[in-house]
Amino acid sequence: MITAATTMTITATATATPDAARLFLQQILSPAFPVGGFAWSQGLEWAMDQGAVTRATLPVWLADWLDHGTGRADALLVALALRPGADHAALDDLARAACLTSQRLTETQEQGAALTASLAALTGADLPPLTLPVAFGRACAALPLPGPEIVSAWLLAQAASLISTAVRFMPLGPLEGQRLLAAAHPAIMARAAWACAADQDALASATWGADIAAMRHETMTTRIFRS
Repeated sequence: MITAATTMTITATATATPDAARLFLQQILSPAFPVGGFAWSQGLEWAMDQGAVTRATLPVWLADWLDHGTGRADALLVALALRPGADHAALDDLARAACLTSQRLTETQEQGAALTASLAALTGADLPPLTLPVAFGRACAALPLPGPEIVSAWLLAQAASLISTAVRFMPLGPLEGQRLLAAAHPAIMARAAWACAADQDALASATWGADIAAMRHETMTTRIFRS
């Protein structure tokens, strides 16, 4: 049974030292943490189904996701949510407005609510649900870690989820997927550093192909993923 004393211990341990904070960060970003990211593809399923994304072009899709699309936008939202005095309710409104499709909005709302509920069960922090990047940033704001490290960990987990989507859908082996993820490390760290230095006016995206894919995914009759 999780008692009040237990939740206080979990919270104190998670924020006590950088090493403890890193373990906490790894735990909440693990695929085993009950957030449900495995069920979503952000339109990638439709793009693969149509042949627009293949083994050869998947790295380009991921690079655009990181530099111009959802990866960039969510990295900035996480970074903004980490800052002292951040208005998480206002950032949540901004995150919702940045969703161009109904599935994308449902994705970030449901995962954010699941993250908030799971953290409440672990730490006793009874907070209102937020969209996923804002909820994650709020949860990590007290960790004694540099912002770029937290945002890099977030981006790595999100990129890994997209690559896992490709591994399950197309002929892409798990080891090949891991090589692709490892190759993205420098770009992930650079994007995280950018996000932590940028302001709210930098929130933008320009991945029309991915947005169209997300819209078309909503009309697929047979699909594995929810977006």
